[in-house]
Amino acid sequence: ASLNLIAGERGSPVRAARMIRLQCAKLDSLFAKMYTVYILQSLKDGRTYIGYTNNLERRLNEHNSGKSKSTKYRVPFKLLFKEEFQTKRDAEKREI
Repeated sequence: ASLNLIAGERGSPVRAARMIRLQCAKLDSLFAKMYTVYILQSLKDGRTYIGYTNNLERRLNEHNSGKSKSTKYRVPFKLLFKEEFQTKRDAEKREI
């Protein structure tokens, strides 16, 4: 009965369940997209690099494989620090 209320008079319980699943998926993706500020240290020259990303594992691989212009001559790197944020804006503010 509660599904019919969500779907409205014209909707079926099956349609209401689909709508609920869709809304839950949207919420999951909203909260799953975290941003991480990170500090790397070059094992080659000891210098540090600060950045932010929404996929830390991918970004670390890019740095260590020389795919990042700003760090390609300083590989390999180790992760010194990371901090997660809900929004890109908050991560950008922290990076500075």
